[in-house]
Amino acid sequence: MFKNVYQNKKVLVTGHTGFKGSWLTTWLLKLGAKVVGISKDIPTNPSMFEVLALKNKIKHYEEDIRDLSKMTEIISLEKPDFLFHLAAQPIVSISYSNPIETISSNAMGTANILEALRVSNHKCTAVIITSDKAYDNVEQVWGYKENDQMGGKDIYSGSKGAAELIIKSYYHSFFKSDGSNIKLAIGRAGNVIGGGDWAKDRIVVDCMKAWSRGEKVEIRSPNATRPWQHVLEPLSGYLNLAQILHEDISLHGEAFNFGPKSEQNNTVIELLKDLSEYWGFKNIENSYTITDDIPFNEAGLLKLNCDKALFYLKWQANLEYKDTIRFTSEWYYDFYKNNKDMYKKTLEQINEYEQIAKYKGLKWTE
Repeated sequence: MFKNVYQNKKVLVTGHTGFKGSWLTTWLLKLGAKVVGISKDIPTNPSMFEVLALKNKIKHYEEDIRDLSKMTEIISLEKPDFLFHLAAQPIVSISYSNPIETISSNAMGTANILEALRVSNHKCTAVIITSDKAYDNVEQVWGYKENDQMGGKDIYSGSKGAAELIIKSYYHSFFKSDGSNIKLAIGRAGNVIGGGDWAKDRIVVDCMKAWSRGEKVEIRSPNATRPWQHVLEPLSGYLNLAQILHEDISLHGEAFNFGPKSEQNNTVIELLKDLSEYWGFKNIENSYTITDDIPFNEAGLLKLNCDKALFYLKWQANLEYKDTIRFTSEWYYDFYKNNKDMYKKTLEQINEYEQIAKYKGLKWTE
């Protein structure tokens, strides 16, 4: 996988205690990497990071990315071969209640990681993760391309757009020069689902919590359409991007979208129906109620055009919608009902994901 580029390499993951960070950390361990993590706290309870006991398997720093001196100290000390920057304030609703924390984490936190890399200037391949929300969403029906305008009408989106401008200016001011040892690229992905997410205001999380207690889930927008993708999809993109960037300087400073196939746009109610079948609901009406309580404005459909990733990286989404649903439902069901070893379960799902990709002949499986 990924030409074994991560075997015995030191890989630093910021935000490693989060949902995506925990999956990425587990996959990197499977690939033979020595993982170093930086996160300010354990963001949820339960937490995938704790459920998988990842603290015992890696070098763990509990520090805030907004502390520049700490970031500079850790990165200069550890000198990672690869860096994946995922740490962020990721919840749109929190950006309304605490805008300054969102901006300082997502914009200044990103600047601090870039500054720490600039100061250290050791040989490092870095993938900085932002979001599909970084695009100025004008509700267009076709997918956004990497050169479309950055923006954001809500604070979360604005903070991600700001991070993008900071990354661009650091690249042109410092990393583009011949004296820089840092190779840098940007990964943008949309909402993801999968086992181990317990973050606030997420439909799948709300379903699993309610159904595990035998309760109905409250939903706001049953007909809202989202491009659902499993968490391993963008992670395969980030790992793929870092591998090729490591070999190919021409991708230095480039941004890439990682999203699902266009036919994977399903409504919330369709998602609920398919998830609920794994929980034994015979009638979908028994699984949810609709609430009129919409506390904040949510953007409509936001699709990504992933042609650039296909062209330069030969990357494309791997799982069919039915497998995305199965992976997600089975992980939570095993956690809540079967008392399984969830680290083993997570590794099994990563292994199956790799095997499906290998069967399809995806380039990164070589």
